[in-house]
Amino acid sequence: MTRWLRRIGGWFEARLKLRDSLLPMLTHPIPRGAAGPLGWFYVFGSASLTLLLLQILTGIGLALVYVPSADRAYDSLLYLNYQQPLGWFLRSLHYWSGSAMVVMVVVHMVQVFLFGAFKYPRELTWLAGAVLLLLTLGMMFTGQVLRWDADAYWGVGVGASMAGRVPWAGPYFVDLLLGGPVIGGDTLSRFFALHAFVLPALLLATLGLHLWLVLKCGISAPPVPGQKVDPKTYHEEYEKELKNGVPFLGEAMRKDGLFSALVVLVVVVIAALAGPKGPGALPEPALLGANPKPDWPFWWLFALLSLSPPGAETAIMLVLPPVLILALLAVPFVSNRGERAPSRRPVAVLGVIVVLTVLGVLTYFGSAEPWSPVMHAWSGDPVPERIVKASTPAQLQGAAVFQNKQCRNCHALDGVGGRRGPDLSDVGARLTRDQLIDQVSNGTPGGGNMPAYGKQMGPNEMAVLAEFLVSLRPKGQPPAEPPLGQR
Repeated sequence: MTRWLRRIGGWFEARLKLRDSLLPMLTHPIPRGAAGPLGWFYVFGSASLTLLLLQILTGIGLALVYVPSADRAYDSLLYLNYQQPLGWFLRSLHYWSGSAMVVMVVVHMVQVFLFGAFKYPRELTWLAGAVLLLLTLGMMFTGQVLRWDADAYWGVGVGASMAGRVPWAGPYFVDLLLGGPVIGGDTLSRFFALHAFVLPALLLATLGLHLWLVLKCGISAPPVPGQKVDPKTYHEEYEKELKNGVPFLGEAMRKDGLFSALVVLVVVVIAALAGPKGPGALPEPALLGANPKPDWPFWWLFALLSLSPPGAETAIMLVLPPVLILALLAVPFVSNRGERAPSRRPVAVLGVIVVLTVLGVLTYFGSAEPWSPVMHAWSGDPVPERIVKASTPAQLQGAAVFQNKQCRNCHALDGVGGRRGPDLSDVGARLTRDQLIDQVSNGTPGGGNMPAYGKQMGPNEMAVLAEFLVSLRPKGQPPAEPPLGQR
């Protein structure tokens, strides 16, 4: 058997000359430090490539079943989830490997930035990596649209709204995005073409350029404090370092392979346990008050738009994304020489910490959506027994009014319920009976979060509700007293 395999391999080698083409790429020398203990910081790029291959394989499998038409796309996903053998796992693997790819690309770029590996002569390598990040995010967004559920449908509406605000060219961008004046079958066809053909082609082409640059410019050595990048002497110093280097086909590749295998294993486990993403509720074009939620890489922008005043929406939609993209692309031109070690670049390290902290906090808010009512809280989260255990009949009636008027959707009790408004577990210690009645009746002054319920409650309902709210205070603490001028 071995002899036959060698003969077959020799037959192909004689015609394809793969040994002469691939072997030099695999055995090209890299700095010795990149294969040592610090070599574990260099594995994220290979993991990203492995996840991309997994995306391609699972995407091909999904494309065999998925029907990109407005009337059948949703049903084809349900068929994959519930009828096609292991179809749910294929969808789950595709989604979670895409999510992991976003994480790996971001971590890889952060590592490159902190190591100063974007400096001369690798500016173009950084630019190619930045484009790969943007294309990966584009794949995530277009993939969400293909689910064709309520979030996808109205998410396209948000994207069209952003495009429509571009001065002069807005209507043309909207027509280009939607394939017509409204969201429909042409829209889904365009996003399918983007997700399955256009973006993957651009991604693979950019990846080819990125790998070519890595081979030609080399892998940067781990940064050493005091060892500065000087374009006049860099190539000579780098060639000296490579003379003492090691081939990539060795310890460095073993680290890459081990880490990539570990990442794939984690993705497979998560995919098996968490299952596929959606589809959610059916899209409803007549639902004017929809609040679509994007996939997690865009939660930070979702939170920023939700928490900002309406007057800032246009600036956030039109100005912020281009500014962030330009800042990302400008990195190698702002500083392409000098120190590379993070310990000698405190501003760069602080910048990474600030950016990741802001994105992390906004992502958390985008996940929790504290500004949105929990629409099932009034029926799914009963008033805690501790609160009503010693209540009077009037207070019990007030608790029933509190539930039936769906106050729990926006207000929590003992931390359970909506978070759009404050937790009311101790409101009786902060507001008097009259203040509570005024707040419920008239709402927040100036049209804030709290709507006016004065016309939706009778006098008796308002009275017992106030009795219940006044009773919500720590044990042994008296009710709130009115201000001195109102006593």
